[in-house]
Amino acid sequence: MTIYDVFNGDADGICSLLQLRLQNPKESTLVTGVKRNINLLRGLSIEKGDELTILDVSLLKNRLELDNALAVGANVFYADHHQAGDIPEHPNLSVHINPSAEMCTGLIINEYLENKHLLWALTAAFGDNLIDRANNLGNDHAIEPKQLALLKNLGTFINYNGYGSSLEDLFFHPAELFKTLLAYTSPLDFIADNNPAFTTLEEGYTSDLEQASNTTAVQHSTTTAAFILPNQRWARRVGGVYGNDLANKHPNRAHAVLTEQTNNDNKGYLVSIRAPLTNKVNADTLASQFPTGGGRKGAAGINFLPEEKLTEFLQCLEAQYKT
Repeated sequence: MTIYDVFNGDADGICSLLQLRLQNPKESTLVTGVKRNINLLRGLSIEKGDELTILDVSLLKNRLELDNALAVGANVFYADHHQAGDIPEHPNLSVHINPSAEMCTGLIINEYLENKHLLWALTAAFGDNLIDRANNLGNDHAIEPKQLALLKNLGTFINYNGYGSSLEDLFFHPAELFKTLLAYTSPLDFIADNNPAFTTLEEGYTSDLEQASNTTAVQHSTTTAAFILPNQRWARRVGGVYGNDLANKHPNRAHAVLTEQTNNDNKGYLVSIRAPLTNKVNADTLASQFPTGGGRKGAAGINFLPEEKLTEFLQCLEAQYKT
């Protein structure tokens, strides 16, 4: 029997698994990648009796592989907050899915574990830019404001590490970052320990975000704004968290951050979409209008937008949020 832990390489995926493995330690095969790599079940040789924990990747996008795993007799625990489609019913499948715009997988796991590792759940929520939700939950549990501020920074930095077109763009492989963090029962202990990983991510985030902040919008209105970043490593890393930063600074506006990329000699863009924080809807609807798009209501993306589709996308962005 093989135990697989399959998780998104962002803060939400990592912090969700941290909660589960701190509560129930297991020797497992870690399956993860950059944040945009959500087809993580592909290529796994699943056999009868294998155990899969799948976190923070869309069931809809992995339905075929999930069905195959269940068909051969694997046991699956699935937790997520993205589009799920029709959820299969199977005795070997335990599903915990909540697509609410105010939920992330880390908070779903927190409810499942009854607040056993709340600080890691808050780190996940901060990483997913659920700032008010995380602060309110922290206040409910008497977490000090200074501690919440530290968790917000850590969640942002872990999330930042997950972005990029390839693992080579990242400072740390998400599996290795998970292993580093697993040594700490509390994220506050990790921060207080002055672990070099924290410093590396903090410095990288600060530098990359400063470069992104000097970018001029290619489209700007009272309801939307879009920015194009160059095809450079720093830009590929910061695109998603720059979208979060813009959303926090302009909560009534929808944002798109497009990072130039080349796919088989075809020029195009990697797109991060953020719905207005005051109206967290339809980011997934907008992204799904394009072949490689998907996500959730408040935040979504397009893995490859062809260059010739740029004008169409910008028009769709404005039309989606003009009211």
